[in-house]
Amino acid sequence: MAAADGRPAAADFRCGHVAIVGRPSVGKSTLMNALIGAKISITSKKPQTTRHRIVGIATDAAAQFVFVDTPGFQTRHRSRLNEHLNRAVRDSLADVDAVVLVLDATRITEADRAVVRLLPARVPVVAAVNKVDLVADKATLLPRLSEIAALHPFAAIVPVSADRGTQLAELKAELAKLLPASAPLYPEDDLTDRDERFLAAEFIREKIFRMLGDEVPYATTVGIEQFAVEGSLRRIHATVYVDKPGQRAILLGEGGARMKAIATQARAEMERLFGGKVYLEVWVRVKRGWADTDASLARFGY
Repeated sequence: MAAADGRPAAADFRCGHVAIVGRPSVGKSTLMNALIGAKISITSKKPQTTRHRIVGIATDAAAQFVFVDTPGFQTRHRSRLNEHLNRAVRDSLADVDAVVLVLDATRITEADRAVVRLLPARVPVVAAVNKVDLVADKATLLPRLSEIAALHPFAAIVPVSADRGTQLAELKAELAKLLPASAPLYPEDDLTDRDERFLAAEFIREKIFRMLGDEVPYATTVGIEQFAVEGSLRRIHATVYVDKPGQRAILLGEGGARMKAIATQARAEMERLFGGKVYLEVWVRVKRGWADTDASLARFGY
């Protein structure tokens, strides 16, 4: 039975929280962006790009999915920051209606098994076997799916490609079965519960991960010092913090060229998402030990 405005009545509509978990580099953030149809969670080919619990909202005629993107569970490197990130994964699993475990169709690792051991016993889990487009011999998928089925009593196993949008409708259909009957929690046009200030910092951090080598991105964080909206124009002043002076020099590049390129690309992403012009200024400063004290991590929202 439909409501007066034509939307399904609460008894017919489903809504709930779905945590997206997995080891680093399996495509969790790419999958969430594809499921909601907008870029909310930053991505790169480097592991541990996502550092925050990020909510993405997808609403269709029959269901609202409140996806919770989480950092990749870190099992190799010990630091105060990684302890905070792993806690974010555990906290995200504590109060959800369903879980999507993202696995790589090309291989299952011990890090995957470590994440499986974190899965809550009473919450249904759907395995999203990502990157099937990278499997040249599709005949190898069947034994891989059998291997995955043995890891956990999954509610469903769905091969997908987040990059190409393959079988995402099938994945959402399986998840909808697991959500409780409920009215939507958010307006149907909402895409995330994060504000533009947070997203601006994340877009800058993404470009740093994409443009620099292995060490420097992990030693950086971004603070938004000023965010002002003037009509359709946003004026944003940001600071990138690094741990060492040498990292600052690398990040700036010769004559500040690298940081200028990072800011230019980040500004373009902001303008696409915010729907208006952005004036962006970015500084780079050294703050030693920012990732190793609880006070500094709290300052940057970890």
